[in-house]
Amino acid sequence: MRGAWWFRVAVIAFFLWSLSGVFACIQQFRLGAEAMGPATDYDRALFASLPIWYMAVYAVATGCSLLGALAMVAGSVLSIPLLTIALVAVMIQFGWLFAVTDIVAVKGIWVAYFPLLILAVAAGALKLAHLGRRRGWIG
Repeated sequence: MRGAWWFRVAVIAFFLWSLSGVFACIQQFRLGAEAMGPATDYDRALFASLPIWYMAVYAVATGCSLLGALAMVAGSVLSIPLLTIALVAVMIQFGWLFAVTDIVAVKGIWVAYFPLLILAVAAGALKLAHLGRRRGWIG
């Protein structure tokens, strides 16, 4: 991996973040509403009401994030389209969740904090990949 020390540290940190995202996605597929710990009746009902495509979008978001991180580690320009797909998938996933469900009304605004962090990290990773491309560290 080429680039300044801070770039390499950021890429490794993003790779680890992406691994944790894939793990969380697998747990969600495996355990359903219980993936984040003991679920309430609301959590179970919400999970049961998710459209079939919702979990597919989650898998695309986390999978493309991990592949994009690996591409950055390898210095591949493929990181840019992969991370773009991941960012769009995150926007679709959480955009639908907050626009269509009553999760904020039931659980409070704090439920949006972690999804906003996920969105910020996805956008930051894409920006990092573009910066790496401009500086010749990727591609």
